[in-house]
Amino acid sequence: MNISDIVKTLEGKLVAGGESDRKVGTVVANDLMSDVLLNDGDDILLLTSLASDQAIRTANIVGAMAVVVHNAKPLPQTMCQVADTLGIPLISSPLSKYDSCVRIHDFLAKEVKA
Repeated sequence: MNISDIVKTLEGKLVAGGESDRKVGTVVANDLMSDVLLNDGDDILLLTSLASDQAIRTANIVGAMAVVVHNAKPLPQTMCQVADTLGIPLISSPLSKYDSCVRIHDFLAKEVKA
């Protein structure tokens, strides 16, 4: 699962950070960035409802491959600027975090079977 797969699966829009050829290694769905820092997975896809610079900065620390903000929350310009500066793809999705988790699970399950 790459960035274009994520955007399509989550009915999202890539708003900052640009494309990347990195694949999802681990999915973390959390709004508490202190909990995200405890994850040591590789190529983390961070699913959050936190629309702030903190989510992008945390994603950078853990080496996340992308950040998805849910519920079509308006994204602050500074958040987009930080994502562009750090080169972390930032995706906005109209779906709830729960629905996104289900869709990503289904996509990855099909990918494994193929």
